[in-house]
Amino acid sequence: MKDTLKHKGMRNKLAELLSTKGIKDKRVIEAIKTIPRHLFLDSSFEDHAYQDKAFPIGADQTISQPYTVAFQTQLLQVKPNDSILEIGTGSGYQTAVLLHLKARVYTIERQQELFKKTRLFFNKMHYRPKKMVFGDGYKGLPDDAPFDSIIVTAGAPEVPKALMSQLKVGGRLVIPVGVDEQVMTLFVRKSEKRFEKKELGAFRFVPLLEDKN
Repeated sequence: MKDTLKHKGMRNKLAELLSTKGIKDKRVIEAIKTIPRHLFLDSSFEDHAYQDKAFPIGADQTISQPYTVAFQTQLLQVKPNDSILEIGTGSGYQTAVLLHLKARVYTIERQQELFKKTRLFFNKMHYRPKKMVFGDGYKGLPDDAPFDSIIVTAGAPEVPKALMSQLKVGGRLVIPVGVDEQVMTLFVRKSEKRFEKKELGAFRFVPLLEDKN
């Protein structure tokens, strides 16, 4: 698949739609306008790639709808060179948005099929996360912590303590919490022991699975 003027026009329309839905961060809108979402999807979805919908990407996983990606990204308040831990690489679309914002992205994927596929895709597209790991997102990446921000792209029945501990003071954790339906939750670390919590509406994600071994 190629990236054509038609695709760019569809991205511009999608960006306009997201602006009307409350996405105010101009850099996030610019990322949506720039990144060829159709390339992250199976070619059979090409004509639908710029609808504000989630689509299957294999291994019982989905690419989040663009509004969700933009909403979570906006909550992170990304600054250039921020170190960001992403739990759930998936198709790599969210990773690409963070890279466009000049973040240093550390990303974890627990589905081996997706991990291999997305790593090959990143190489082909010259996307360069700081680190891409096959592993358990519940554990985070303690060796690379602390992080300026952490973003979780799957529904967590509870907030993993390991992720809370890997956040810098002043850092932001954006995580959908719940079982059947999730509440988008923002934690801001105010001190070593104190976190400020905000709940920001209902969303629906695939579940965040924990490796019990």
